[in-house]
Amino acid sequence: MKAIIIEDEQIAVQNLTRLLAETEPDVEVTAKFQTVEETVEFFSAFGSQGRAADGYPDIVFMDIHLADGLAFHIFDSVSILCPIIFTTAYDQYALDAFKVNSVDYLLKPISKDDLARAINKVKHFAPSPQGLAAAGALSAETIASLMETVQHRKYKSHFLMPLRDKLVPLPVSDIAYIYLDEKITRIVTLSDQAYVLDKPLDAIYAQLDPAKFFRANRQYIIAHWAVKDISVWPLSKLHITLKVPTPEKVIISRARTTEFKDWYTA
Repeated sequence: MKAIIIEDEQIAVQNLTRLLAETEPDVEVTAKFQTVEETVEFFSAFGSQGRAADGYPDIVFMDIHLADGLAFHIFDSVSILCPIIFTTAYDQYALDAFKVNSVDYLLKPISKDDLARAINKVKHFAPSPQGLAAAGALSAETIASLMETVQHRKYKSHFLMPLRDKLVPLPVSDIAYIYLDEKITRIVTLSDQAYVLDKPLDAIYAQLDPAKFFRANRQYIIAHWAVKDISVWPLSKLHITLKVPTPEKVIISRARTTEFKDWYTA
């Protein structure tokens, strides 16, 4: 069984690849993508041949938040004719929509048992190539429902930040940016106070209101109220300067400049 992984967190990619090798040795990971753009380009290359084309995957593991936007935007451009297992950091509230629409999912951090269950479900209900295609088909109504759930879910108003022997309440409105420092997630406030949170960036972003926070790239999440100024760089990239210092420059890729501008001016 050929599989592709669509995920922008390198640690998550490594973990899923390892789990597949340990629990499902007959599953071969043939490609890995980090963005909506890369995924659309990959599936577009098969053209009208679809699943009949050599190299078409039998199963797709897809994260919801990718480096250049929500994974659901992939379906605006291409159809994926094989089963899709969403890998997500969303809580139970958001996952209700996945159950209702019969779309399988794996809640991060992914366990061996959950991975085996999801793959066995695919094998059981879709033993033939034709069945696999039918099982993986997502209708426009299903995608719209999932999008609505993601965009209208309940978001955090506070975090409890560990600080020595205490838990410090941190209002979301005090956050300037969140970034990945090597393998450590740090939250920095408008007063330039830094905290360490033992959660992956993807999981934190899933808990934040996307109208107020923007996933600038794989390393940074920035708050709307923390943006100081915006500079246009060569190749149409954007350099975002925040009201507090950042360890590295916050760059928006050319592919996402329109999305950022729409977010900031909404």
